[in-house]
Amino acid sequence: MDVQNTQQTWFITGSSRGFGRALVRAALEAGDTVAATARRPEQLDDLAAEFGDRIAPIALDVTDPEAAKEALEEARKRFGRIDVLVNNAGYANVSPIETTDDADFRDQFETNFWGVYNVSKAAIPLLREQGGGLVVQFSSMGGRVGGSPGIASYQAAKFAIDGFSRVLRVETAPFGVRVLVVEPSGFRTDWAGSSMTVHDVPEQYETTVGAINQLIRQNTEGPAGDPVRAAEILVRVAKRRDIPTNLTLGVMASEGSIAQSRRLLAQDEKWSAVGRSADFAEPYPVTFPQDTAA
Repeated sequence: MDVQNTQQTWFITGSSRGFGRALVRAALEAGDTVAATARRPEQLDDLAAEFGDRIAPIALDVTDPEAAKEALEEARKRFGRIDVLVNNAGYANVSPIETTDDADFRDQFETNFWGVYNVSKAAIPLLREQGGGLVVQFSSMGGRVGGSPGIASYQAAKFAIDGFSRVLRVETAPFGVRVLVVEPSGFRTDWAGSSMTVHDVPEQYETTVGAINQLIRQNTEGPAGDPVRAAEILVRVAKRRDIPTNLTLGVMASEGSIAQSRRLLAQDEKWSAVGRSADFAEPYPVTFPQDTAA
């Protein structure tokens, strides 16, 4: 059921650009209040001038656990509560696993996963004490389907977000907390622009990492997804009682997730007897599926 007239207070990370900024504006235009966090909150000065005291720009580096606690407390003091917490901050750099700098891989994971962990963990006491709220975790199509060459750290973090959020959902449900994982495909944000560093791609990876990189950057029109529409959709979803656990956004994400689910179901059914045979009570040995050429 839609409850579109409910006013809410949002806490959004990574608000200075891309999805985060679009979501800040959509929430404000819906009449809500927003604690908009960013490493450089001055980048939100124009929205503050436009919407006045309904937006609170707050400095936050999500990789700092204490900063996450302080930012949430500042938002609570300003607005009294937080109805919707959005973990949106994240970025990706491109390089093959073999040649990726270890520090770069860890730095990406620090923001893309540990940032979500830090903010989510810091928010739990606040949400529990106020009797509930909605946590929106930005994953990606890659966090459901995966396998995109060149962005292993990013996609590993997105898979980790889904696993983390499944546990968070169960643990906090008795407190009235709901958890929604958002899985977009390509959107016209800065994700593949200045936010992304593309490292040298060795010749042996030109057909995988190189091909994907060229596909992203040679499309002059940009990705198909409209971040403004997506933000408006999320604001409407947040005002509902009936919401999904995972929400794909974009045609590629929607079609890709369905195709992946069908592939996994067919594989699980094919190998079910083999998997079951590992238990003491099951018949063993078991006949394997016919071995076919790859």
